[in-house]
Amino acid sequence: MAEHDGDAAALREAPASRDALTARELRADVPALGEAAYFNFGAHGPSPEYVVEAAGEFIADHEYGSAATDPYGHAFETYESVRERIAAFVGAEPAEIALTESTTDGINRIAGAIDWEPGDVVVRTDLEHPAGVLPWKRLEREGVEVRVLETEDGRVDREAYAGAVADARLVCFSAITWTHGTRLPVADLVSVANEAGAFTLVDAVQSPGQGPLDVSAWGADAVAAAGHKWVLGPWGAGFLYVDRDAAAGLAPRTVGYRSVDDPSADEIRYKEGAKRFEVGSTTAAAHVGLVEALDAIDAVGLDAIESRIETLTDRFKDGVPEDRLLSPRAFESGLVTVDVDDPDATVERLAERDIVVRSLPHPDAVRASIHAVSTESEVDRLVDALAAEW
Repeated sequence: MAEHDGDAAALREAPASRDALTARELRADVPALGEAAYFNFGAHGPSPEYVVEAAGEFIADHEYGSAATDPYGHAFETYESVRERIAAFVGAEPAEIALTESTTDGINRIAGAIDWEPGDVVVRTDLEHPAGVLPWKRLEREGVEVRVLETEDGRVDREAYAGAVADARLVCFSAITWTHGTRLPVADLVSVANEAGAFTLVDAVQSPGQGPLDVSAWGADAVAAAGHKWVLGPWGAGFLYVDRDAAAGLAPRTVGYRSVDDPSADEIRYKEGAKRFEVGSTTAAAHVGLVEALDAIDAVGLDAIESRIETLTDRFKDGVPEDRLLSPRAFESGLVTVDVDDPDATVERLAERDIVVRSLPHPDAVRASIHAVSTESEVDRLVDALAAEW
């Protein structure tokens, strides 16, 4: 629709239109942070004000103009523009990106698109978030074997992994573990699974916004992620990368007019690429907000963000005794897991001092998620507050 051509163009041109930012300036744009020492970005990254405004403005434009213009045309143009922006950010082609609600949503869409047979094997690690656990547990009811690969200190033993995936139909693992903040060797693990003929699905939700990302270089069949953590985007802005060749062999069980070439045809003919995983009428509001968040992250620079996260996590780790640090001493990510005697009580005690961390179910510990928008003084507050644990 001509009325909305400017919206689509603005989304495509946004990376060049935002001025350079520092991490401190980005933090100043996030109203929720205030004076709190917030270290829970691995669960939720509060959004800058303009991210929320962009989402709200899309809804207003879409709804207030819907009687005089084509709301479907407006939405579909926006879907395409958002898809292009996400693809550029993660190193993919637009046709390889499906818009989803969340990482969990993306993983479930893959799980529901495979023609499972009794005796098929799914391999996952014991490091997975429930997003990478529950969909496979559901498949056990259909006779699928779920094989859990045990790990140590957030690491995957390559020999044990190769043995586990030798007869697998699908392998699911995380690029950065939510339990230890370790970076798994994604391309290597994908290569081993490929040799076994297994479909590879990567949970990458902890990756976008922490540093440069190129999902195509991993070689995985599918990568599920979302923008509400380190990218500082809104909830509901998930995305799913699906390799072109892999997509051709997948038939989603959830299907709608956005999934197919011709909704009126007698037979279902899925769209090429990842679009077959999109279903029906959904608001693009969260994804429009995500585009603003991606632009802000790019304005700071992913190399600069990663370098600052490394500096701040090193500062934090220097204040943690060796026997209490459960994450690697050397930098791998902004997720740092620390052993304390009573994790839930520690979280509550720190919250009373306006310091936000979270407890983990496994390992039984607390986790601090340190972003580039965190400050040195906040890290020092956290170290001082945790000193009572030692």
